[in-house]
Amino acid sequence: MPDVLEALKNVVQSFLDDEPKSPLHIGEAMSCWTYLALAAEIQVQTEVGINSTTDPELRKALHQAVKMFKSQKERLTEFMRLEGVHSPPLSESKPVSDPNSVPLGVKLTDIELANSLKKKVGMAISNCASSSSQTLRNDVGLIWAEYLQELITFLTTFKSLMRKRGWLQVPPIYYSSVSPNKGR
Repeated sequence: MPDVLEALKNVVQSFLDDEPKSPLHIGEAMSCWTYLALAAEIQVQTEVGINSTTDPELRKALHQAVKMFKSQKERLTEFMRLEGVHSPPLSESKPVSDPNSVPLGVKLTDIELANSLKKKVGMAISNCASSSSQTLRNDVGLIWAEYLQELITFLTTFKSLMRKRGWLQVPPIYYSSVSPNKGR
């Protein structure tokens, strides 16, 4: 098992070295490009959710998600700009509107909004983890680690709210056809 303290020491040392950073490899650049597109899409879709609900707790969580993804988007855009990586086309933020004016045939329910965001944050976590496993540069790895920490912290809190409100969709329990004690 790798020594965590040794790994942290190596990361810090890499920032202290006078050696120039290697250019991003194509996988690192693509991971940044893909995550930026994903974060921007989730931000905009979450803004739509804010415009669709009147539930104060859900609105608060959606605002937190928008703030998190907007911050990630801005930090990653700046990093990519400094590295010479072009940004993907990004949707514009949605203006604030009255949730009561959204027609019922268009409006998502609170449970739909909550589970949609949970799934999107799960996709972002998977994307960050995959990107982290492919990166060679420690500074890029730290970006993914920071985003993972933010996403996991948000999702843990959000799932507590979902559970409390009865919104968390739980898959059915798996019952094995083979008892774990058979064959011993």
